Amino acid sequence: MTIKKFTGFGGALALALAGLLAASPLSAKELDKVVFGTNWYAQAEHGGFYQAVATGIYEKYGLDVSIEMGGPQVNGTQLLVAGRRDFSMGYPIGNIKAAEEGLPVVTVAASKQGDPQALIAHPHITSLEQVKEEGLQVYIASFANTTFWPWLKAEFDFTDDMIRPYTFSVAPFLTNKDIVQQGYLSSEPFAIQKAGIEPSVFLLSDHGYPAYATTIETTQGLIDKDPDLVKRFVQASMEGWVSYFDNPAPGNELIREANPEMSPEQIAFGIEKMLEYGLIFGGDAETGGVGVMTDARWKEIHDFMLKADLVSEDLDISTVYSLDFLPDEPVLR
Repeated sequence: MTIKKFTGFGGALALALAGLLAASPLSAKELDKVVFGTNWYAQAEHGGFYQAVATGIYEKYGLDVSIEMGGPQVNGTQLLVAGRRDFSMGYPIGNIKAAEEGLPVVTVAASKQGDPQALIAHPHITSLEQVKEEGLQVYIASFANTTFWPWLKAEFDFTDDMIRPYTFSVAPFLTNKDIVQQGYLSSEPFAIQKAGIEPSVFLLSDHGYPAYATTIETTQGLIDKDPDLVKRFVQASMEGWVSYFDNPAPGNELIREANPEMSPEQIAFGIEKMLEYGLIFGGDAETGGVGVMTDARWKEIHDFMLKADLVSEDLDISTVYSLDFLPDEPVLR
């Protein structure tokens, strides 16, 4: 799967769901309270959701949304299933594993058409094939063993003896030109550039890694109880992404309020990279709108996991996601 880079800036904001809300504004008492949990500390990669809060888009759809940050000690799936969150920022492979364990978690939209996960190397490394050919050390976190590492093994013949533990510090990389490390497109490359090195960045989704990212997950229970609320939350969130890239200032203010360590420079870098690589508006979203998912893409994810022995053949993949709550009209920029 290749994410087509987004180069156009045309397109109009999709219309709101027709007839979903009354013409008059809803009072605060009439708003449905919703708790949405992110997968990490507030950052540009979460911008559309913060923007929808800051600009009143959620209110337009009758929602009073509270955003709770994730972090290294936060189990979003557990909080979602326990009913402490209504929606959670997820990841397809994690959702599939949760479903295999019998948890009633369903993905209803995908904010990013590709995973921002990348391998980062020094400038003299020009391809993933070269990483393998030279037998370089690859620093990865433990979660990679059940996500992108099996894919690298299958597609690029990487081997487990190349693995070194990644501690979420770029310090080893900066002192050894033969180190390759994982990193988020908008995070580690920024830190490395600040240290004076212009790294080679290999975005895994551009090389065929099939996972969506920054998905919206909810429970089957909420879907059964209030499908209209799920539909409204997805619609408003996707409109939030369009608004964020038109003028990110309102959302950024909330991001920095929630996470003061997130500098304006880092946020700007994140926005730049999401646009450059078409993560929000590229791929199927170029015509299908922000948040779009397809059966074919989910099959691709499932097939990869089956090939890598990451999931049982008994799982019915159709229970893991639903296309029913995507916007009726594509939300385009």
